[in-house]
Amino acid sequence: MSTPRTHDQQVSVLHVGKYFPPDPGGMETYLHDLMVSSLQQGTRSIALVHRSQLGVTSTHQRYQASGFELSVTRAATWLRLLFTPISPAFPWLMRRLIRQNRPGLLHLHLPNPSAFWALTIPSARRLPWVIHWQSDVLTPKSGALLRALYHLYRPLESRLLQRARRIIVTSTDYLESSETLAPFKSKCRVIPLGITDRFQTPDSRDPDKQTDRPLKVLTIGRLAHYKGFDVLIDAIAHTSQIELDVVGGGEQLEALQARAHALGLASRVRFHGTVGDDEKDALLLACDCLCLPSTDRTESFGIVLLEAMSAGKACVVSEIPGSGVNWVVDSGQTGVMVEGDNPAALANAFERLSDDRAQLSSMGARGRERFEQLLTIEASAQAVIKLYEEIAVTNAETPS
Repeated sequence: MSTPRTHDQQVSVLHVGKYFPPDPGGMETYLHDLMVSSLQQGTRSIALVHRSQLGVTSTHQRYQASGFELSVTRAATWLRLLFTPISPAFPWLMRRLIRQNRPGLLHLHLPNPSAFWALTIPSARRLPWVIHWQSDVLTPKSGALLRALYHLYRPLESRLLQRARRIIVTSTDYLESSETLAPFKSKCRVIPLGITDRFQTPDSRDPDKQTDRPLKVLTIGRLAHYKGFDVLIDAIAHTSQIELDVVGGGEQLEALQARAHALGLASRVRFHGTVGDDEKDALLLACDCLCLPSTDRTESFGIVLLEAMSAGKACVVSEIPGSGVNWVVDSGQTGVMVEGDNPAALANAFERLSDDRAQLSSMGARGRERFEQLLTIEASAQAVIKLYEEIAVTNAETPS
């Protein structure tokens, strides 16, 4: 770990995000871990996000994490429109946090319409901005309503991108495929995401002693249409014994449960709902492989893949053109990539891995190595902090 910076060298940051743990989600996990690792490396930060539950009261909370205190303000969410939180207090809270904490930089995590308020607040406009581009709003599979509303969203999105000093993109694949980012490529920097290592050692089970039981597949995520969980359940129906554990909640839960029941999979597909980290970690350690069957570029990176690789598990993923998932999983080495939206191809991959548990174990071990080399939160945070410092130097040298 790098030597912490002195107080005079610190770059203070206000993160503007959508939600924050304990709210589940890959981007929420990353923001939390980034703030902790940044503090460990000498960079102070606070966060402004939304409350996930509807209400009219905003909250200010302090969390203890790894010996550091995280300051998080959650703006009251009055309602949701197309899964977007509407928080009238957001601009007032942003203005207050800037006045009270005097950050040297704004870090805007997109997509998040509330970040647009930075365009209207003089104190925010005076700060340099970093935009963290998590995913495009529109993808090839976006519906007609979203496409229509994007005409209203896009001008504000473009203004944010124009004012940003730098745009962080999580993979080269995503940068090259994003039409929205194409005019701003010179500002873009590729910094892969990372997570805290919760598993100090990989799975050490003997693969030769695992062949006498069914393969256990785990999938984790919000049960949304683009996640491909319906394809995964259909794939399990194409197998004879393979079992599936589904972790997560969302709008597709009842439909997926009904699908599994109709296919006669009640004994082989288990729905756990939203679980805490301890239960999720236990399921990761108990599974044989993790599957991410997403079918759309909305799945831009796949934080859950990093969790599986940290636990020493192979990953089975659907190929998503233009997504960072294709880079995270080294097909044939740390996992298997199959044709997207193809239950038969997914089932065949499971059957092959079930028959070759030694290969499954080797992939998991190589996944652990790839995680340690490229995908830790320390590596990601160090690259982000270096970007902050470059911007701070440039800002100091720019005449007022």
